[in-house]
Amino acid sequence: MNKKQIIFKLVIVAALPLAVVSVHAADWLFRDGKSSYQIVVSAQASSSEQTAARELQHYIRQVSGVELPITSDLTTRGRSIYVGFNPRVAALSGALPPQYDDESFTYRTVGHDLLIWGGAGRGTMYGVFTFLERELGIHWLTPQCTVVPELDKWKLPRLDRSERPFIGYRYSNYFVAKDVPEWSAHTRENTKWSPTTNDYGNIEAYYGAHTMEWFVPVKEFFATHPEYFCLRDGKRYDGYGQLCLSNPDVLEICTTRMKQRMREEPGYRIYSLSQNDNFRFCECEQCAAIEARYGGHSGLIVWFVNQVADAIKDEFPDKYIGTFAYQYSRQPPTGIRPRENVVIRLCSIECCFAHPLNAGCPQNEAFMRDLKGWADIAPHLFIWDYIVDYAQYMAPWPNFQVLGPNIRVFGEHKAIGVFEEAQYQSAGAEFDEMKAWTVNQLLWNPDQDVDSLVSIFINNYYGNAAPRIMDYYRLCQSLVKPDVHFGIYITEHHEIYSDDFIRQAFTLLNEAFAAAESDEIRERVDRVRMQPLYLQCMRHKEESRHDGTWQDLLRLMKRYGALHREGVPQDRFIREFEQ
Repeated sequence: MNKKQIIFKLVIVAALPLAVVSVHAADWLFRDGKSSYQIVVSAQASSSEQTAARELQHYIRQVSGVELPITSDLTTRGRSIYVGFNPRVAALSGALPPQYDDESFTYRTVGHDLLIWGGAGRGTMYGVFTFLERELGIHWLTPQCTVVPELDKWKLPRLDRSERPFIGYRYSNYFVAKDVPEWSAHTRENTKWSPTTNDYGNIEAYYGAHTMEWFVPVKEFFATHPEYFCLRDGKRYDGYGQLCLSNPDVLEICTTRMKQRMREEPGYRIYSLSQNDNFRFCECEQCAAIEARYGGHSGLIVWFVNQVADAIKDEFPDKYIGTFAYQYSRQPPTGIRPRENVVIRLCSIECCFAHPLNAGCPQNEAFMRDLKGWADIAPHLFIWDYIVDYAQYMAPWPNFQVLGPNIRVFGEHKAIGVFEEAQYQSAGAEFDEMKAWTVNQLLWNPDQDVDSLVSIFINNYYGNAAPRIMDYYRLCQSLVKPDVHFGIYITEHHEIYSDDFIRQAFTLLNEAFAAAESDEIRERVDRVRMQPLYLQCMRHKEESRHDGTWQDLLRLMKRYGALHREGVPQDRFIREFEQ
């Protein structure tokens, strides 16, 4: 990504015309434990390109038993895989040098050679990993499970593939994939909660959320300056509410402390100055007047944030101030636009997640209007999306079919980034491993068929149990109907669930468990079994406590530290259930 300006939406480009036409037949990359190829990477290559070259060597060795030598000699003769853009690749390809932060890549055969190049930050690396994934069948499914086929021989076919990420900033926050930069790189996820310097091209980060309380804390200021905080029902509120954004002292404090934060923590690109997570907006006359002038609550927030953005831009020309369009501030303002160095973080929390946003679902019409409105006025739009049921982490929540279409909608409305908020607190959530992998694939290219991605995951992860796991996945997806809607806070008695569904689920998953060929596969099946176990326990508590269902669920919850829902500790859930 260009350090001087924020990244914009990119698109997938596949099978570009050949710059150099080759008539050579396919070559053996390896055959019967031998290879005539070497890996060439410039001594001036970036750290991620050097890492990519080593991993290319490593995985080809795992696949074939052959270790290709690595050289930095760009004048070397012989059949070669060139990693990274360098003078030799320029001469062979006729391509122009990519920008350092360009995450696009190309891999192309020219004569007997294979060229893999892209931006030196992460582009070349993504090209190497995509080559290994698409051409050799290597899949980094979870941080603990990499699938590597074993092959006696493999021909290097005529290749010419170029890709660009559809979404610039891509991140989800499943606990099962938390803070694993290697897995993020392999799945082309480039953003997390905190910036990380590593050998994989580093991790981007968006600083904070609901941060106004951080900048002007009630505990620090209320006793001496109650006027800094929201007026509610005729008096200043001393709890967790919103700030009085029309107060000039609040603006000065936020500006000063934002500059201080940027100086102390320079590794972020976007710094959040955003409303607290509640509806207690200020009702004072001054705030109300600004809202009336600019079309509502979001107008006041944009007016306030714009002033902070103006104050920081000279010292921090490559930084951005981010703020929410969330709940009471979701509707775009009128008569005012966010500054060029402001990022609007639009949240989809009220939406129906049974149906794609643009599929005509009546529950999504208002969000689509707001999305279009913000896309018209915001220079940079960042989406905060939701892909898990926060009222019951473990229960089936069949939203796989909306993942790709929704990401496509976000990108079509100029989103520079998408954050997929997931089960960030513990393992043991509904299909957490599979959904984490699948959503990262779709953030890169949302046009991929989700069932095909799911099939790759299930067939490679569940061994002999895969056919029944696939049947169970399809059973879950069948719960979605045109006239059935669900949000992120449904519980066990929602209309999509039934006792008949639970019975069918147990039949399929018991058969999957019986077919599993190892303790490792049985454990993976058990994680899926938690879904109907949880539903059965919650729908039939007394029965479950006496027939062993609760004990089975409890055993698995304790094994994974699994939580029932957001904000409820495991021991509290267990205590309340058993009482």
